Amino acid sequence: QVQVVESGGGLVQAGGSLRLSCAASGSTISIGINAMGWYRQAPGKQRELVASISSGNITNYADSVKGRFTISRDNAKNTVYLQMNSLKPEDTAVYYCRVDLRGYGLEYSYWGQGTQVTVSS
Repeated sequence: QVQVVESGGGLVQAGGSLRLSCAASGSTISIGINAMGWYRQAPGKQRELVASISSGNITNYADSVKGRFTISRDNAKNTVYLQMNSLKPEDTAVYYCRVDLRGYGLEYSYWGQGTQVTVSS
C-alpha cells in the first residue's frame, strides 16, 4: 500500500504565501513514481488540476495559477511541493495531492486526504 500525506495548509491573507508538501511512503512505491500533482476542490465545485510534475520534471499549471504557483519534487524524499505566492480569495479550497506510480507493467494512483487553504480578503 501507499500512504500520501499533505501538510502546509492554513489561513492566509490575500497576497500572502503558503507552501504545501506531500510525502508518499509504502512498499508499492518501489515500482516507481511517475507523475505527482496537486488538485483543489472548492465548495460546490469540481476537483480541478492545479499543477503537475512528471518524472522528468516537466511541469503543467492551470491558467489561473501560472506565474503565482510553483511545483517541484524531491525524488530522494518521494515528496512534491507547491509554493503558492500572491494568493487570492479564489484560491480557497481543499488541496489534494495525487501520486501516480508506474513500473513493471503496473499503474496505480493514490490521493492524499487533503489540506485546507483559506485566503481571506
